[in-house]
Amino acid sequence: MSEQSPAEDTREGYADALPEYAERVLEVAERIPPGRVMTYGDVAEWLEEGGPRQVGRVMALYGGAVPWWRVVRADGVLLPGHELRALDHYRAEGTPLKQAGRSTEGHLPRLDMRRARWDGGTVAEGHT
Repeated sequence: MSEQSPAEDTREGYADALPEYAERVLEVAERIPPGRVMTYGDVAEWLEEGGPRQVGRVMALYGGAVPWWRVVRADGVLLPGHELRALDHYRAEGTPLKQAGRSTEGHLPRLDMRRARWDGGTVAEGHT
């Protein structure tokens, strides 16, 4: 997602208006198991179409109806402007986090990408 707010529209109300690519991106986001994440680039690679920016744009415009917090930046930094909402979801789902250092602005943790990243395979049990 970009720095824009996650969309709050429901997918059902906009299903006819969604571009096919957007629908496919949202379907991937829905498949990501709780406690796991995929990067914008991972989603594009999974779809074999577009790139991280296109996926980010879709998530910014339409992602409010899916678990948007599971599609993330590759560096594990929480979505600017939505850090606390995302952090609540990560903690509730048991998503692996790295504690922030004292010098980190806002002292917010990052995602532990090595452990949290999902490769799109079968639904993961636990964290690797």
